[in-house]
This record gives sequence, C-alpha cells and structure tokens, in this order.
Amino acid sequence: MRTLFLLVLLIGRLAIAGEIDPYQNRFGRVKPVVAVIAENHGTELTDFVIPYGVVARSRSAELVAVATQAGPVRMLPALKIDPQATIEEFDARYPDGADYLIVPAVAKSSDPALLAWVAAQGAKGATVVSICDGALVVANSGLFKGRRATGHWATESHRKQRYPDTQWLTNVRYVADGKVVSSAGVSAAMPTALALVEAIAGRERAEEVSRQLGAGDWGTAHDSDIFKPRLGTNLAAYLTGYTNQWFHAVDRLGLPVAAGVDEIALAYTADAWARSKRSRVYAVAADSSALPTMHGLMLLPDGEGVEELRLLPPLPAATPAGEALDESLRAIAGRYGASTAKLVALEFEYIPASAPRARPIALD
Repeated sequence: MRTLFLLVLLIGRLAIAGEIDPYQNRFGRVKPVVAVIAENHGTELTDFVIPYGVVARSRSAELVAVATQAGPVRMLPALKIDPQATIEEFDARYPDGADYLIVPAVAKSSDPALLAWVAAQGAKGATVVSICDGALVVANSGLFKGRRATGHWATESHRKQRYPDTQWLTNVRYVADGKVVSSAGVSAAMPTALALVEAIAGRERAEEVSRQLGAGDWGTAHDSDIFKPRLGTNLAAYLTGYTNQWFHAVDRLGLPVAAGVDEIALAYTADAWARSKRSRVYAVAADSSALPTMHGLMLLPDGEGVEELRLLPPLPAATPAGEALDESLRAIAGRYGASTAKLVALEFEYIPASAPRARPIALD
C-alpha cells in the first residue's frame, strides 16, 4: 500500500511539474535568442556554464553571455570569464528582449540592476529559467508570484518563509509553469538545459546533444531529500567538509586550459575540485590573454603565482563532457578519500553514475 501511495505521489508531482512549452517565434527571428545572465561579483560556475554549453551544442539558438556590468565575472567557486555583453549592450542589440533568459545562482541575489533586468525581460515575454538558487533572483524579481517553482534543497525553508506567494515544490528536478521555469540543485543544470533544447528544437535534437554529452535522461524525476544531512548516512560526509576546511592544508591546483577548451568539462572539473574544501582551483594558460572556449565563452586565465600550482591532469581523451563530474569525483576520492567525494556529490545534488571508485591521481 505504501509503495502504491508513493507511486501516486510521484506521478502527481511529475504532472504538476510540467514540460517547458514549445518555442513560439514572436519576432520572426531565424533562431530564438537565449541570454545567460551573470552578476559580476559572483556567479555559480556550473549553473552558468552548463546551460550555456548545452544550448550552444544544440546549434538551435542565438546565445549571449550577459553580465550586469562591464569587466570580468568572478565565477564561484573558481575561474573568471569575460562576458559577451552587458545588460545595456544586450538591450541595444535586442530591444524586444530575449526569448529565454537563464538565471544562475549569484552572490548578490538582491542586486537592483540584476532584478530590474530580469523583471524587464519577463515583462517583454521572455521565458525565465532559474538554475539552482537562481530561484532567489527570480523570486526577488517578482516573477514567481502565484507560480509553482523549486530550488536547491538547502534554501527550501528560507524560500517558503520569504516568498509565501509562490508554491514551492520539492523533490522534483525542474518545474515549468508557463513563462517561468525553475530547477533544483546544481546538477539539475544539465537536464533543465536539455529540456530547454527540446522545447526550442525538438526531441530529436535534444537526444542528439544528450548522446554527445553522455548525459542520459532529462525528465523531472528527482529526490532532493536524499542529499540532506542524515544521521548515519550523509552526516559523515558533511562533517568531513568541516574537517577539510579547518584541519587540512589547502592544495592550490592548476587546471591547464587552451583556446577551444570544452566549457562543460572545464566547469564540472573546476567546480568539483573547488567544492572539496581541500583545494583552490586556478585556470593556467601560456599567458593571461582571454581564451575562447569551444563555444565562445571568454575564459580569463589566472595570472600571478601560477608557477607554484600543482597541475591537475587532463580528463581521459575519450570522456564525454557530461561525464566529467563522475571522473572528477573518482579523482577526488583518490586524492582526498571517498567521504570528500561524497561531500562534493551531495553539494551538487548528484547521484554518481556508479559508486565512485577512487581513481589514483598524480599532481605535477
């Protein structure tokens, strides 16, 4: 009886989550315009880069990396990028607005310029897609009022208390409610982006991109509760985070980069290692000039002191970009132990494809 109840509950939850509405060409554009917005002081790396990289691979949209200000964007927890346009430049180029706006988690979720621009894009008819706690930005902009939405499990209580006029769903990967879409924790960026590709370009194109990335399914089924601290299961991994932070020396790790680097593999690798609380990650190149990634993001290598870094080895050549997180978890387990690898997976709200056997790793 309990199994039947849970099945009915799951089916009801998936039904209420909905699918992203198919793209409607409002302005006679050749392709829809997709903007990914960053806040310069701090924008979550995976939330920003993964949707950008997935949509870029689909070749189905005109894609723009936008920032609230001119100048570098500090990505969290590692790396820096140079945006392709400021919000003012985007508005001058696309006065009718974006067709889709992707909003990652940011350090300043109440930034006035960011909130005003997100609200303005929504008013112009853009479908606004929050990734992880980009939900706080969209909620602060007012676009979630009277809507269904979700976010990272860790902010669930805060969201329900702070934004009672939104119906906050739990244990779902992403939620589509008309012109607003929201997703759960960090790892939901990939399936949400694939769902967006399906809405824009159809199921076949989304499946093609998924195969290229080794990404698998992008349905809404997800159980956020299993990532919460629990006595006897996850609690030990979260305690490892404290011991890593306070009782271990920090490794300064260099991630070698060059023009054409795969932005998805780069983001997963840098983000995972930096979340271990045992290391800081820097992008290392021949010089400090901005480098274009595979699909045109401008990566800013780190400059001073990089000669003192220990270099991470590259991913195995045949590894699809979407499997870079699993590879990184194996390498982290080999370097820092299984509990640290589990901590990183929990923070990503990610279940590894298989139990992460430690991959021994030698740092240069």
